[in-house]
Amino acid sequence: MAEVHVIGQIIGATGFSESSLFCKWGIHTGAAWKLLSGVREGQTQVDTPQIGDMAYWSHPIDLHFATKGLQGWPRLHLQVWSQDSFGRCQLAGYGFCHVPSSPGTHQLDCPTWRPLGSWREQLARAFVGGGPQLLHADTIYSGADRYRLHTAAGGTVHLAVGLLLRHFDRYGVEC
Repeated sequence: MAEVHVIGQIIGATGFSESSLFCKWGIHTGAAWKLLSGVREGQTQVDTPQIGDMAYWSHPIDLHFATKGLQGWPRLHLQVWSQDSFGRCQLAGYGFCHVPSSPGTHQLDCPTWRPLGSWREQLARAFVGGGPQLLHADTIYSGADRYRLHTAAGGTVHLAVGLLLRHFDRYGVEC
Protein backbone atom coordinates (compact mmCIF):
# COMPACT_ATOMS: atom_id res chain seq x y z
CA MET A 1 0.00 0.00 0.00
CA ALA A 2 1.08 3.57 -0.62
CA GLU A 3 1.94 5.64 2.44
CA VAL A 4 1.57 9.31 3.38
CA HIS A 5 3.34 10.83 6.38
CA VAL A 6 2.12 14.26 7.50
CA ILE A 7 4.43 16.08 9.89
CA GLY A 8 3.91 19.68 10.94
CA GLN A 9 2.27 22.06 13.33
CA ILE A 10 -0.65 24.38 13.82
CA ILE A 11 1.36 27.57 14.20
CA GLY A 12 -1.42 29.88 15.37
CA ALA A 13 -4.18 32.22 14.27
CA THR A 14 -4.65 35.86 13.30
CA GLY A 15 -7.56 38.15 12.53
CA PHE A 16 -10.00 37.01 15.22
CA SER A 17 -11.88 39.67 17.17
CA GLU A 18 -11.81 37.45 20.26
CA SER A 19 -8.76 36.82 22.43
CA SER A 20 -7.75 33.77 24.51
CA LEU A 21 -8.06 31.41 21.55
CA PHE A 22 -7.60 27.66 21.25
CA CYS A 23 -8.11 25.26 18.36
CA LYS A 24 -9.77 21.85 18.15
CA TRP A 25 -8.58 19.97 15.06
CA GLY A 26 -9.19 16.67 13.35
CA ILE A 27 -8.33 14.92 10.12
CA HIS A 28 -10.90 13.33 7.83
CA THR A 29 -10.07 10.72 5.18
CA GLY A 30 -11.91 8.43 2.82
CA ALA A 31 -12.65 4.74 3.41
CA ALA A 32 -9.49 3.56 1.60
CA TRP A 33 -7.22 5.27 4.15
CA LYS A 34 -5.86 3.62 7.30
CA LEU A 35 -4.15 5.52 10.12
CA LEU A 36 -0.93 3.65 10.99
CA SER A 37 0.32 6.01 13.70
CA GLY A 38 -0.62 9.32 15.26
CA VAL A 39 -3.91 10.67 16.54
CA ARG A 40 -6.82 11.78 14.36
CA GLU A 41 -7.82 14.76 16.49
CA GLY A 42 -6.51 17.06 19.16
CA GLN A 43 -6.72 20.41 20.88
CA THR A 44 -4.21 23.19 21.42
CA GLN A 45 -3.66 25.19 24.58
CA VAL A 46 -5.30 28.58 25.11
CA ASP A 47 -3.16 31.55 24.07
CA THR A 48 -3.87 35.19 24.79
CA PRO A 49 -1.79 37.42 22.50
CA GLN A 50 0.26 40.00 24.40
CA ILE A 51 1.72 41.81 21.39
CA GLY A 52 -0.16 41.95 18.09
CA ASP A 53 -3.12 39.77 17.26
CA MET A 54 -1.34 36.45 16.62
CA ALA A 55 -2.31 33.61 18.96
CA TYR A 56 0.61 31.14 18.99
CA TRP A 57 -0.07 27.44 19.54
CA SER A 58 2.83 25.58 17.88
CA HIS A 59 0.77 22.38 18.24
CA PRO A 60 2.43 19.33 16.62
CA ILE A 61 0.76 17.12 14.03
CA ASP A 62 2.33 13.75 13.18
CA LEU A 63 0.22 11.31 11.16
CA HIS A 64 1.15 8.23 9.13
CA PHE A 65 -1.41 6.82 6.68
CA ALA A 66 -1.55 3.84 4.35
CA THR A 67 -3.92 4.01 1.38
CA LYS A 68 -5.23 1.89 -1.48
CA GLY A 69 -6.25 4.90 -3.58
CA LEU A 70 -6.24 8.66 -3.92
CA GLN A 71 -9.95 9.13 -3.29
CA GLY A 72 -10.66 10.67 0.11
CA TRP A 73 -7.32 12.50 0.36
CA PRO A 74 -6.84 13.79 3.95
CA ARG A 75 -8.24 17.15 4.96
CA LEU A 76 -7.87 19.01 8.22
CA HIS A 77 -10.95 20.43 9.87
CA LEU A 78 -10.48 23.16 12.45
CA GLN A 79 -12.62 24.76 15.12
CA VAL A 80 -11.29 27.90 16.79
CA TRP A 81 -12.78 28.73 20.18
CA SER A 82 -12.33 31.64 22.56
CA GLN A 83 -12.39 31.46 26.33
CA ASP A 84 -13.55 34.33 28.54
CA SER A 85 -12.33 35.25 32.03
CA PHE A 86 -14.98 32.97 33.59
CA GLY A 87 -13.75 29.93 31.61
CA ARG A 88 -16.75 29.89 29.27
CA CYS A 89 -15.97 28.83 25.70
CA GLN A 90 -17.49 30.35 22.58
CA LEU A 91 -17.08 29.37 18.94
CA ALA A 92 -14.90 31.80 16.96
CA GLY A 93 -14.76 29.93 13.64
CA TYR A 94 -14.84 26.74 11.59
CA GLY A 95 -12.45 25.98 8.75
CA PHE A 96 -10.91 23.19 6.72
CA CYS A 97 -8.06 22.72 4.28
CA HIS A 98 -6.83 19.83 2.18
CA VAL A 99 -3.49 18.30 3.05
CA PRO A 100 -1.20 19.12 0.08
CA SER A 101 -0.68 16.28 -2.38
CA SER A 102 2.93 17.07 -3.29
CA PRO A 103 5.86 16.08 -1.07
CA GLY A 104 7.85 18.76 0.71
CA THR A 105 7.10 21.55 3.15
CA HIS A 106 4.03 23.74 2.81
CA GLN A 107 2.70 26.84 4.57
CA LEU A 108 -1.11 26.73 4.73
CA ASP A 109 -3.48 29.55 5.64
CA CYS A 110 -6.95 28.30 6.50
CA PRO A 111 -9.71 30.94 6.55
CA THR A 112 -12.50 30.40 9.08
CA TRP A 113 -16.16 31.31 9.38
CA ARG A 114 -18.95 30.94 11.92
CA PRO A 115 -22.74 30.67 11.59
CA LEU A 116 -24.56 33.93 12.22
CA GLY A 117 -27.99 32.70 13.31
CA SER A 118 -31.01 34.92 13.77
CA TRP A 119 -30.80 38.52 14.98
CA ARG A 120 -31.83 37.31 18.45
CA GLU A 121 -28.98 34.78 18.50
CA GLN A 122 -26.54 37.49 17.38
CA LEU A 123 -27.78 39.81 20.15
CA ALA A 124 -27.51 37.03 22.75
CA ARG A 125 -23.96 36.23 21.55
CA ALA A 126 -22.93 39.88 22.03
CA PHE A 127 -24.27 40.13 25.60
CA VAL A 128 -24.40 36.61 27.05
CA GLY A 129 -21.99 34.64 24.88
CA GLY A 130 -22.50 31.35 23.10
CA GLY A 131 -24.12 31.50 19.69
CA PRO A 132 -25.15 29.02 17.01
CA GLN A 133 -23.00 25.96 16.27
CA LEU A 134 -23.18 23.26 13.62
CA LEU A 135 -24.99 20.05 14.55
CA HIS A 136 -22.84 17.91 12.25
CA ALA A 137 -19.10 18.55 11.87
CA ASP A 138 -19.06 17.22 8.29
CA THR A 139 -21.01 20.35 7.24
CA ILE A 140 -17.68 22.19 7.53
CA TYR A 141 -16.37 20.59 4.33
CA SER A 142 -19.52 19.44 2.52
CA GLY A 143 -20.48 22.12 0.04
CA ALA A 144 -24.18 21.32 -0.39
CA ASP A 145 -25.32 22.26 3.12
CA ARG A 146 -22.67 24.87 3.85
CA TYR A 147 -23.78 27.25 1.11
CA ARG A 148 -27.25 27.60 2.67
CA LEU A 149 -25.83 29.00 5.92
CA HIS A 150 -25.58 32.68 6.78
CA THR A 151 -22.05 33.13 8.06
CA ALA A 152 -19.58 35.72 9.28
CA ALA A 153 -15.89 35.62 8.43
CA GLY A 154 -13.51 34.69 11.23
CA GLY A 155 -9.75 34.87 11.28
CA THR A 156 -7.09 32.71 9.66
CA VAL A 157 -5.35 29.64 11.08
CA HIS A 158 -1.71 29.22 10.00
CA LEU A 159 -0.18 25.76 9.55
CA ALA A 160 3.22 24.42 8.52
CA VAL A 161 3.03 20.92 7.03
CA GLY A 162 5.68 18.58 5.70
CA LEU A 163 4.61 15.67 3.51
CA LEU A 164 6.42 12.42 2.76
CA LEU A 165 5.04 10.03 0.15
CA ARG A 166 6.13 6.41 -0.18
CA HIS A 167 5.38 3.63 -2.72
CA PHE A 168 3.09 5.78 -4.88
CA ASP A 169 5.22 4.91 -7.93
CA ARG A 170 4.19 1.25 -7.53
CA TYR A 171 0.60 2.31 -8.18
CA GLY A 172 1.30 4.51 -11.19
CA VAL A 173 1.26 7.84 -9.35
CA GLU A 174 4.24 10.12 -10.00
CA CYS A 175 5.31 12.27 -7.06
